[in-house]
Amino acid sequence: MELTPMMQQYLETKNRHPDEILFFRLGDFYEMFFDDAKLVSRELGLTLTSRSGNKEKTPMCGVPYHAAESYIAKLINKGYKVAIAEQIGDPKAKGLTKREVIKIVTPGTVLAESSLHDAQNNYIALIFEEEEALALAAADVSTGECFYGVYEGKAARQMLFDELYRLMMPELILMGEIAFRDELDEFLALRMPKCALTHRKAVFPDWKLRLTQHFDKDSLPRREFAQKAVAVLLDYLHETVKTDLSHINRLIYLDASANLVLDTYTLRNLEIIRNLRDGGKKDTLLDVLDFTKTAMGSRLLRKWLEYPLLSREKIERRLDGVAEFAADFSLREDVQAHCREIFDFERLLTRIEVGTANARDLVALKLSLGALPPLKARLAAVSAPLLREAEGGVALFEEIVSLLERAIVEEPGISLREGGIIKENYDAELDEYRHISHDSKKMLQQMEEREKELTGIKTLKIGYNKVFGYYIEVRRSGADLVPERYIRKQTLANAERYITEELKEFETKILGAQEKIVQIEYRLFTEIRETIKADLSRIQQTAQHIAVLDVLASLAEAANNYNYVRPKLAANGEISIRDGRHPLVERILTNDLFVPNDTELNHQECEVMLITGPNMAGKSTYMRQVALLTLMAQSGSFVPAKEMTFSPVDRIFTRIGASDDLVSGQSTFMVEMNEVAQILKYATKDSLVILDEIGRGTSTFDGMSIARAVVEYMRSKIHAKTLFATHYHELTDMEDERIKNYCIAVKERGAKVAFLRRIIRGSADKSYGIHVARLAGLPKNVTQRAQEILDEIEQCAGIAVSSKAPEQAAPQEEAALMGSLFAPSLRDTILSLDVMAMTPLEALNELYRLQQQVKGEEGKR
Repeated sequence: MELTPMMQQYLETKNRHPDEILFFRLGDFYEMFFDDAKLVSRELGLTLTSRSGNKEKTPMCGVPYHAAESYIAKLINKGYKVAIAEQIGDPKAKGLTKREVIKIVTPGTVLAESSLHDAQNNYIALIFEEEEALALAAADVSTGECFYGVYEGKAARQMLFDELYRLMMPELILMGEIAFRDELDEFLALRMPKCALTHRKAVFPDWKLRLTQHFDKDSLPRREFAQKAVAVLLDYLHETVKTDLSHINRLIYLDASANLVLDTYTLRNLEIIRNLRDGGKKDTLLDVLDFTKTAMGSRLLRKWLEYPLLSREKIERRLDGVAEFAADFSLREDVQAHCREIFDFERLLTRIEVGTANARDLVALKLSLGALPPLKARLAAVSAPLLREAEGGVALFEEIVSLLERAIVEEPGISLREGGIIKENYDAELDEYRHISHDSKKMLQQMEEREKELTGIKTLKIGYNKVFGYYIEVRRSGADLVPERYIRKQTLANAERYITEELKEFETKILGAQEKIVQIEYRLFTEIRETIKADLSRIQQTAQHIAVLDVLASLAEAANNYNYVRPKLAANGEISIRDGRHPLVERILTNDLFVPNDTELNHQECEVMLITGPNMAGKSTYMRQVALLTLMAQSGSFVPAKEMTFSPVDRIFTRIGASDDLVSGQSTFMVEMNEVAQILKYATKDSLVILDEIGRGTSTFDGMSIARAVVEYMRSKIHAKTLFATHYHELTDMEDERIKNYCIAVKERGAKVAFLRRIIRGSADKSYGIHVARLAGLPKNVTQRAQEILDEIEQCAGIAVSSKAPEQAAPQEEAALMGSLFAPSLRDTILSLDVMAMTPLEALNELYRLQQQVKGEEGKR
């Protein structure tokens, strides 16, 4: 098939970009041909045509250039990459218009606002394996963040997977060969099915120059293979975004030893950032704590929750900042009000850097920078070190604000190529051309009146259209008065149109002025943009300090609204919680009473809490609660409790819930055993371990034996602080100086059972499974028959896992609590009251005080 020069140009461009969908600019449309056209028409529901009208020759489809962003966003969300070929040459020039790919949009490098979420990062990551060591490099082009991690040893792959799950990036680059590719593919298919894969074969010759272009030598990785990973990632970003990317100027090392480690299972089970239902933010810890007013703050809060601290000093610094905001309502309110006026600095700066910012972005930058002076002034008297540091880090940019105030109109249009973005009196040349353009109507009117007077043609008028430009129109009745200097331009049914030398000169001047105005405005805009770029690094640093202020104020707002308290740090390995509450569940239970509970974990008296009791009674909620409060405290947040004292833990492990891993063909029990294996392999004495119903996925005696062996191993080998919930009440005979029995308080009235959700000392001797079945609504004849079968089995059974007899009942003083919903502190207060000796007013005041105490324990104001 003989190809036109344009189609040859298309194919040459497509051959250079075989992995991308090519958007080829033709006039007012981006066109796609051949397989790209078929793919896009299918994915976007567009009509498939052909350039010649014959579908068998050249399949073709297109989208209007002004609406292309929305179509590209849909393709990117589906995991495709798009190369955009623009017309570089003059479209009006003779011959073939020159076209070049100006950028490549991929899931990990997209910068369009419509494709980004304000409250979360859009990361792209790269994996490089060398001699059993793994390097991870990652960046967010939209914010300028760049970081790397190095993983070695037996836990390397798991640590890498955990980090990938935190990043939840839409695009992953695989550099060279990956020995564990099958395992990686399984992980991505199960946890990150929308992640697009890109492949890079090796490093390029000048890879070191890429690093020095962006970072100073002191921040570079010590290991050369990690340097190569960062360099290849940067090169890919340059290849796609096609700018110098100077806003990526700070490289961070992901130091696992500085943070509490949360593996993939724990991140999922505790619903810290994403809920288990649909992966969204609703009903997560982030959702509960997020009172941030800026997009930067929201993203930083997410990081603080995903990377809790280990350093006591850093935890105290955050808590001090939250405490000052919590104690000073006026300060917190003012800071949040100023933050509310600040747009997304980081992404605004990126658009300025890559040249995609429009005039509206500069207005947003002006308003944001304008909010800094009153914010900084309001922070002048703060005392918390982190607040003082943030106040000192907020720079003022009066010159930029002044420049933008003088230069950019208050409500500019979106397009930079249509003018109307620069204010009057900013540039003399621009004002002159605007004067010509503005006075054109008046000048035309004067010319028309003069021509009427000179020719005597009263019906003469001067008009304009896009085809013929300016003209003088004379009706047939005045044709005999037309002077010789008029040059006939067009004949109409009832009139003739003419031009004159004077009118031609006027047209050139007017049309030239309009074109010149657009050119000058665009030039001035780019000059302003370059001026701002010179301060880009300082503005980025200011944005980071504003994010810290926003997060601290957000945590203080949550503490104030939900009656949280400041946790206290200890050094003896203990976790002590008095009247702790689950931060998520208490927010959901708007009509029910949330029952607070105590926790005492330490290495002296209670290393393992062995919790028995029926399903659906609150064991899982209680254990998650302990884990979440510990995580919140180490993130720098206040906690939902009456008191909390804690020693920082190095890791939180959770084995909660049951689900089949259908992608890898693993059963519920195999998933459970894999998670337990991870815990037993990596937990230390400084870890917090949550184990829920170990062994329930197999036969009763198999499961019971595995559960007992796991508890023994935790007790004798690891010594981690452990919450172990089980419905195998036969295990309660394991209680010793470090294993303590706890159970869920249950109130029985005949065949009816009430689960009080109170954790008390002692052990359960029943599983209450049939009672739960009744609550779930099983038919009455089914539950009655189940009770009959259970009675028969219990009469026949005499088998035990251990020779020791399990405890038959809770200690007498704690059994009395079985029917109590009150926390011990509230119960003791009520019992100590001498009601008969109180006056009515004293009784009323005491009732009010007790009511406030109950509200506090429920997390209500």
